Amino acid sequence: MDQATLTFPQMISEKQAARMLSVSVAALRRWRRERRGPQFARIERCVRYDVRVIERFLAENSSGNKKAPDSAAPAEPERAP
Repeated sequence: MDQATLTFPQMISEKQAARMLSVSVAALRRWRRERRGPQFARIERCVRYDVRVIERFLAENSSGNKKAPDSAAPAEPERAP
């Protein structure tokens, strides 16, 4: 593979990730325990986050990205009692 096409992740510490997400480091640790939140890498005892993964996590979890109910689905007819 050509080195010009390789992109290396920009890895940041959990403190930097917490600042980027506007949450506490404790919240990030809790999310990891609960298996939610952005993906992370553990290198020995160091936890690192890829900036692109955090940006994607923010985009997927922003209030402007919530899917509206499918209005094209037909409503079920009411049944007579």
